[in-house]
Amino acid sequence: MANNSPVTGIIEENQVIIDFGKYEGKTVSEIADVDPEFYNILSNQKENFAIRRHRDKTFRLYMNPLFTLDN
Repeated sequence: MANNSPVTGIIEENQVIIDFGKYEGKTVSEIADVDPEFYNILSNQKENFAIRRHRDKTFRLYMNPLFTLDN
């Protein structure tokens, strides 16, 4: 059984694309490699993010519009 991601749950991190900010278009797994601090923000503040299936069938990580990042 695979381990669940602290950010994406049961969806593999390389399947979920960031849809906001300076990392827009990158996958969650890419963020884990290039910016572990930002990855920690995503996992520690996951209640402020949502994963939705985009019309192109990709999974996108969206940020709650009322939540602000200092990055």
